[in-house]
Amino acid sequence: MSKKITLTSLLIALTVVGATIKVPAIIGSVAFDSFPALLAAALLGGPAGAVVAGMGHLLSALMGGFPLGALHGLVAIEMALLAFIFSFFYSSGRSWVAAILFVLGNTFAAPLPFLFIMGEAFYLALLPSLFVGSLLNMAIALVAIPRLISILGPRLSEGKVNL
Repeated sequence: MSKKITLTSLLIALTVVGATIKVPAIIGSVAFDSFPALLAAALLGGPAGAVVAGMGHLLSALMGGFPLGALHGLVAIEMALLAFIFSFFYSSGRSWVAAILFVLGNTFAAPLPFLFIMGEAFYLALLPSLFVGSLLNMAIALVAIPRLISILGPRLSEGKVNL
């Protein structure tokens, strides 16, 4: 259990590194902070992925100056849910379904509340940068996950951390 907590903490720390690499966007929280959450979701399971995703978004938003204020709490919950869903499909052998759902969910579904809160123009302005950011985070994760599984062992991908 302590090894799983340690790995989760390391992946949260990696989100801080990713959060410093921003994707040009109208808000400052689009960054490379999602791929550690996807790594956690695939390697450690849905709950760990959700924790890393939620914390990762909040840290990225903090570094961007919290441009959406308290609404970042909602986005953190959405990111946690997307990471959990990714884990579910990835662990059942449907990695491409997991990847597509994450990219589409992060690009179109997660910003939907902003359509109603801030208007259509804001929502539409978010889509290109969210799509690029989601795609890049997913590409890094899809390259890294199989390599990490081969290094750390197949038991890790089943949520049984045995280093």
